[in-house]
Amino acid sequence: MKKTLSLVLISIFSIAAVAAMCYYLRMDTFSFAWALNFLLMLGALLLTDGMKSPLNSPYYDEQPWERGGKIYEILGVNFFRKLLVWIGWEKVIRKTHPLDKSSASLENLYNQTKKSELGHFIIFWIVLVINIYVAVKYGVLKSLWLLVLNLLMHVYPIFLQRYNRPRFKRAMYLSRLRTAGK
Repeated sequence: MKKTLSLVLISIFSIAAVAAMCYYLRMDTFSFAWALNFLLMLGALLLTDGMKSPLNSPYYDEQPWERGGKIYEILGVNFFRKLLVWIGWEKVIRKTHPLDKSSASLENLYNQTKKSELGHFIIFWIVLVINIYVAVKYGVLKSLWLLVLNLLMHVYPIFLQRYNRPRFKRAMYLSRLRTAGK
């Protein structure tokens, strides 16, 4: 009950904060697009961290059309990974989710990719709806910041999670084999 209440309160706070931003800030500016994305990421982070579900949906399984991650490589996921290292995001993530070669660490990272993807997926759709509204009300050019930031802050992170998850799954399998062989 307490967990459900906190998730409901986080959702209400997030909705109220987004509504206030839409009311008080000009929606056709870069600062609005930037603040909106970070506000939604904070809300999604709090929501997904509050969830204890293992997210076992088949949606998270590697799909045949992903071709072992080749589609993401074609779309530039490796450049995006290098960009994250260059801006220091990788160091921030490794402090909150350290990685070692233990099965538990790999499993935690594997599950974290699902939570991260879920958060970015939800935010993508929220920002897309706001993007369409801004495009209709202010014009397509005025909505480009929302579109560009949505791609960089949510679509590419989803690609990255879907690219990494099968690799983590394989590493978990190999780690279990090593542990069983000892």
